[in-house]
Amino acid sequence: MSTISGSIQPARRTGTGASAALASAMTRAASRQSWYTIRFLVDRGRVDDAWRAYAYFRWVDDRIDEGKGDAAARADFLRRQQALVEAAYRAASCGRPMPADLSPEEQLLAELIAGDTEVDSGLQTYLRNMMAVLAFDVERRGRLISAAELDRYIDLLAAGVTAALFHFIGHDCPVAPSAERARAVGGACVIHQLRDLIEDCANGYVNIPAEYLATHGITPGDVAHPAMRRWVAGRVALARDCFREGRAFIARLGNARRRLAGRAYIARFEYMANIIERDGYLLRAAYPERKTPRAVLWVASRAFI
Repeated sequence: MSTISGSIQPARRTGTGASAALASAMTRAASRQSWYTIRFLVDRGRVDDAWRAYAYFRWVDDRIDEGKGDAAARADFLRRQQALVEAAYRAASCGRPMPADLSPEEQLLAELIAGDTEVDSGLQTYLRNMMAVLAFDVERRGRLISAAELDRYIDLLAAGVTAALFHFIGHDCPVAPSAERARAVGGACVIHQLRDLIEDCANGYVNIPAEYLATHGITPGDVAHPAMRRWVAGRVALARDCFREGRAFIARLGNARRRLAGRAYIARFEYMANIIERDGYLLRAAYPERKTPRAVLWVASRAFI
């Protein structure tokens, strides 16, 4: 499913005093780019919580992705995480105690929510949307999905990630809701799915509409088929439109760190879109060139222009 990039090892330390260091280490192990983005662009008082949010969902995502065959166990695990979100918000608002049997990773979630004192905060939107995304992945693993389901999945993910961006970066500069707000992240989700399509299909997550496969008589593995390459080309074109609208929206934001983070985020996926286009829309299992110094320089130049 690959809703978050990278992979981390299970946590080994517990306790409130260690949680920020733990979350930082987990984030750095999973994605140095995410770690540096949080370290230098997130609001100073929210850095630790941003690491907690990233590390927690990286752990949940890995647990669900790496579960081998036991669908019931994956569903039980996710239901526990959803219940913990609700329990943590009840504890924060009513002073009720949290369960005593939290894992080190679950403790990150509890501490993250304990510091969220806003009504209908961006953090709540992020947590609930991500839980909805993961619930869909648990349910749909091993089956084809419709175009409507794919669109809904991207909308949930994009809205959640955008809410997190605005919650952690430039928090004191509110942005009115708009149709453009999550467009850049939506485009990134489209490219992310293309980048990981072969790996995701092998793991049972097929992000190609069932209607399209049936109409053209192809399977998810037919990446070289002309119909599949036309579909990939259409998805890249959709992402490009999202990036254009997203850049225009980001340019109007009042917070400089938000603008920089938004441009850098878009640039990462624009670079990936360029690779897919150069390949003639023939998807590959791996794209090592996206982590080269050349790629880093290209993304940085786009971010600062």
